[in-house]
Amino acid sequence: MYEFYLKSEDRLNEFYHKYKDHDWLFILPIMLLALTRTLEHFFWLLSSGRGFPQAADSKWYLDYATGLLKDFNVGLHMNDIMYFGYNMLLTLLLALFEDPVAVLFIQSVISGLSVILVYKIALILFNRSTAILAALFYATRWEITLWSMYILSDSFFISVLLLCVYFLLMAFESDKKNYKILFAVTAIYMMVFRPTGIMTMAVILAYIAIRLGKKRIAVGLNQYRRPIAGALLSIFAIGIYLYSSHKFDPLLQSLQVNVKMVLYNVYAKGWLYDLATPYDHFFRPDYRVNWYGSLFISFIVNNWDHVSILYVKRAIGFLGKWVWQIDLSSLTGIGQFLYNVTPTALFTVGSIAAVRDEKFRKASIVWLLILAVFAFCLVLFIDWMYRYRYPAVPFIAIAAAFGADQILRWTLIRVKKIAGLLQYANRKNTGCHTGF
Repeated sequence: MYEFYLKSEDRLNEFYHKYKDHDWLFILPIMLLALTRTLEHFFWLLSSGRGFPQAADSKWYLDYATGLLKDFNVGLHMNDIMYFGYNMLLTLLLALFEDPVAVLFIQSVISGLSVILVYKIALILFNRSTAILAALFYATRWEITLWSMYILSDSFFISVLLLCVYFLLMAFESDKKNYKILFAVTAIYMMVFRPTGIMTMAVILAYIAIRLGKKRIAVGLNQYRRPIAGALLSIFAIGIYLYSSHKFDPLLQSLQVNVKMVLYNVYAKGWLYDLATPYDHFFRPDYRVNWYGSLFISFIVNNWDHVSILYVKRAIGFLGKWVWQIDLSSLTGIGQFLYNVTPTALFTVGSIAAVRDEKFRKASIVWLLILAVFAFCLVLFIDWMYRYRYPAVPFIAIAAAFGADQILRWTLIRVKKIAGLLQYANRKNTGCHTGF
């Protein structure tokens, strides 16, 4: 038995070392799996006669893009400015293909191909087995198929985000200036793609600071202090001019309206999601505006105890709707619970292992981006379909894959030790004491 194990291990090692540098051998099957899942669902919806699903925002995006094709006039409303990148992309695609179905097809293909970026990012941060598992985990997630069927910013945003992170990591790993330029371009585009792009960029800047360290940052600031100071002063001067000339009024008014909507339609009702559920926290809110004249700050301070409970429940709900439906009274319920909790367990193992193996600093971009999405869902709300959690999915897959990789390695080490002990015991029983 032990000889068979050794022969099998030797053959696997030989195969691995022979083809380990041929990434396409690992990427191609997973990429085909992801494309098969997304395109199969696309063509099923296309031929079913049911049509493609539409969210409330889908019609607005299409109407806005169609309006831009007729009269190219970008307004100063919150949605005009903060979704500028996606609006321009959708307008361009409609100008080229004239059919929203063609846009969905392109979106489906790009979603499937994004597993390549997940693989590459995981390979840079960890190892090949983690990269394979991460790409496989991401390719089999239902979200990648679901949101590629909607005319929404989410699917394209994930691809832009993954591309931005990949170029950033390559800028650190390689001396080529091209990666720095590509990162800068994708980062700027991501910030204007949709509002969460700004928060995401703030997290990426924090990661850059972590990777560079205090000394390199100080040297860089000292070396480029004049260009940096000039750029900051220019931005400040432009901001003052636009504010004093009331150019920002439409943006500020629309932001205030949206804050009121979230406070009065979500917070005040104790909703965890964007609709009423049995899991909400109902309370009688205090609407007084008595802190710095701010509606938001006053509401949070005056209702801090209830808001805290709301945040705790949202933090739990971030894991998935399954946390509210746990049933440990039957074998079926226990099996379903184990299935649902496995990704969280793998993510936890991966997080601990990254700290233990001193990989966390280099790979902290994974956890920082997850934290940014988590904070967004915590402060705003978790939509019932978990669309706002979607940007964290590829990075959760990477962390969980590293956890699975560590468990597999630990298991193989234990199996090898047990096999060795059995071989030793067998030789001892037969009177052969050599060769161990």
